[in-house]
Amino acid sequence: MKYLVIISTLFVIGSLLGWVIELFFRRFVSQKKWMNPGFLTGPYLPIYGFGVIVLYGVSNIPLEINPEVWGIVVRIAIIGVGMTLIEFVAGLIFIKGLKIKLWDYSNRKGNIMGIICPSFSLIWLVVGSLYYFLLNPVLVEGISWISENLIYTYFVGAVIGAMLVDFAYSIHLASKLKQFKEYSDLRFEGFKKEFKKRIKEIRSKDSH
Repeated sequence: MKYLVIISTLFVIGSLLGWVIELFFRRFVSQKKWMNPGFLTGPYLPIYGFGVIVLYGVSNIPLEINPEVWGIVVRIAIIGVGMTLIEFVAGLIFIKGLKIKLWDYSNRKGNIMGIICPSFSLIWLVVGSLYYFLLNPVLVEGISWISENLIYTYFVGAVIGAMLVDFAYSIHLASKLKQFKEYSDLRFEGFKKEFKKRIKEIRSKDSH
């Protein structure tokens, strides 16, 4: 039970904070405008939730490596690989399953299928290093406190429940949108625009 609470809490924290990070990244770096950065309707990005679970797990798993400095190097390297792998799997699922590109690195050197690239893998490595040295001790203490005060698990459960409903709803609408051949293999931003245009038409068909 304790480990389930820990994993669920990490997932919720990562999903919510990831959405905030992406919101500001798109506003001031990539898109230069305010927009919902997620595939889901609500303010959460599950991919970051899984990322935080990986960060927490790798940072705290026992490693019998001497000297200690090599243990740190190995942890950070695993974090970088793990985060890149999560990005690749998530991107691949949406491209193959829903014909939607959540992001596109096709214009970056060394990219693989436009889903991952060396430059962003380096960013994940840096993020992992910052997490390990700065945030992990605080998060470990906070998670420990939450796991001992189970009343907060109701909030965690409510958020996860909302995410599951949101995910099912978004997948349903996305699968409906795939029926329009002119919008096959959409990039994420194009999908968002057509999503808004077609949503009323899809709902209308579902009601009959």
